[in-house]
Amino acid sequence: MRQVNMATRNEIVSTLRKRYQTADRTERGRILDEFVAVAGFHRKHAMRLLSEAGDKPSRQRADGRLYDDETREALIMVWEASDRICSRRLKVLIPILLEAMERHGHPLPTGDVCTKLVAMSAATIDRALNRAKARPRGRRRKASVPSVRLSIPVRTFEDWDDPAPGFMEMDLVAHSGGMLKGSYVQTLVLTDIATGWTECAPLLVREQNLLTKVLDEVRSRLPFPLLGIDVDNDSVFMNETVKDYCTRHSIELTRCRPYRKNDQAWVEQKNGAVVRRAIGYRRYEGLEAARLLAKFYAALRLYVNFYQPSFKLLSKARDGGRIIKRYHTPATPQQRVHDDRRVTESAKAGLLKERVSLDPIELLRSIRQLQEELVNLSDGIVPGSHGAPNAVTLEKFLAGLKTAWESGPVVRPTHRRKAMDLLQKSGELFWVRPRAFRRQRG
Repeated sequence: MRQVNMATRNEIVSTLRKRYQTADRTERGRILDEFVAVAGFHRKHAMRLLSEAGDKPSRQRADGRLYDDETREALIMVWEASDRICSRRLKVLIPILLEAMERHGHPLPTGDVCTKLVAMSAATIDRALNRAKARPRGRRRKASVPSVRLSIPVRTFEDWDDPAPGFMEMDLVAHSGGMLKGSYVQTLVLTDIATGWTECAPLLVREQNLLTKVLDEVRSRLPFPLLGIDVDNDSVFMNETVKDYCTRHSIELTRCRPYRKNDQAWVEQKNGAVVRRAIGYRRYEGLEAARLLAKFYAALRLYVNFYQPSFKLLSKARDGGRIIKRYHTPATPQQRVHDDRRVTESAKAGLLKERVSLDPIELLRSIRQLQEELVNLSDGIVPGSHGAPNAVTLEKFLAGLKTAWESGPVVRPTHRRKAMDLLQKSGELFWVRPRAFRRQRG
């Protein structure tokens, strides 16, 4: 705690310094005790103040600075001529640059400015250029956030309690083939939270008006009314057109948090298990690809929703470092719709009637045939030319299912070719893999 001001302390120090330096050990102790009690200094600091010689010469130069404004302006000119390199590199370049400027007849700084420039240290160069490097002061401009996005509430994965059928997550899957340049078809995916009902539709271009038209078509196929959709922060969803569309049709619109894909875990799972598994990662563009994808999804939606049972999470609990998950009995989306009391009886009867009329083998055959056509379209094979697949009859396709297991796992036309080939070399077998070789004895 301060008891006297700094000026008074300096006077006390100048008064006690001579007495302290000429006193014996005992007297010095008493002087230190009084000085510490009055000034409030630490005892060691007080000893240093009283022991040092007084009236030290000032380190401050008479003119206040070594390099004047003319030298600083010359340094800025040289710095600009060097393409604004750092001070350590500029220190080495200054004499070379000045010599080159003189050789080619460029005007040089007058007087002893050149000598001062060569003598400057890197740290001094940094300080002299500090004003030239400084950016204009002011608040940094933040990234603009659309007002539409701010007006849409956020929904996380934990916020889904037990919604009624009709609350769906929506996302886009790009069929760009790994190259985002140009225009390509995208798939609009909607997944119902309560039943797992999944709808897919191709989108020729990313355009909000086209998106609302595709949503109208999807809504007409749903066995229940669309009550709400949860989307990501993509600009094709975050706009006035989509927001007004949802308001006009009494659809609750929510969004996930930016860069948090787990908030949309339901639709993200379908993106891989349904779309990528069936379509793959090839590039599709143009009207013909969109038409063929629409035809493909018309068959795929029936096969997935009526004949593909799926798991649904019942509970999740943490036991120390373990996470224990429990699931409902696997069921198809159609069965979950039929068992839900919140769905009307007329809708349930319509789905049951449609299921009776469907042939799963015929659906699978048409799906496989359309997959072949999509692959050929992506590879540029003209239908009817050499290498194009022939249409397989239902009887031939059914007969092939009996022996398909002998060929190992099902290899779909959309699968990527694995980088693993079995080679024969010097009587030994090698499994060739990317970046690795594993030797296997024959």
